[in-house]
Amino acid sequence: MNHVIHTWASWTQAALGFDRGGHIVAEKDSWISQIRKGVIEVAILGLLDCEETYGSELVDKLAVYPALAISAGTVYPLMSRLKKAGLIDSVWRESPVGPPRKYYTLTDLGRSELGDMMIAWDSMSGAMSEVLQEVSG
Repeated sequence: MNHVIHTWASWTQAALGFDRGGHIVAEKDSWISQIRKGVIEVAILGLLDCEETYGSELVDKLAVYPALAISAGTVYPLMSRLKKAGLIDSVWRESPVGPPRKYYTLTDLGRSELGDMMIAWDSMSGAMSEVLQEVSG
């Protein structure tokens, strides 16, 4: 009987889009997506703090870290939003190998916001590490 219940429960989870933990897969994907959005924003601001960069170059730099990989279709709307928020600025420059490129830089406000984000990240990631270590230990 337990085998039947276990099999039925496994089938139900798979059929309804649940993972092994009983979470609805769509919700899990949405949760991961929300985390990625915030983390990618911090990563982009961090990369721009190092040097002026154009859009497809940001995509390439993030691709080095698979969890942060994004497409050009994602980076440009994000850059537009960051620019509207006053966190970055942009300038068109001629390219030696093709059409002009839009280069992005961090503004003073962006640098300040990045600093705040880094402090928040350190605090949250440290706290989460402690919680996860406590529950797994």
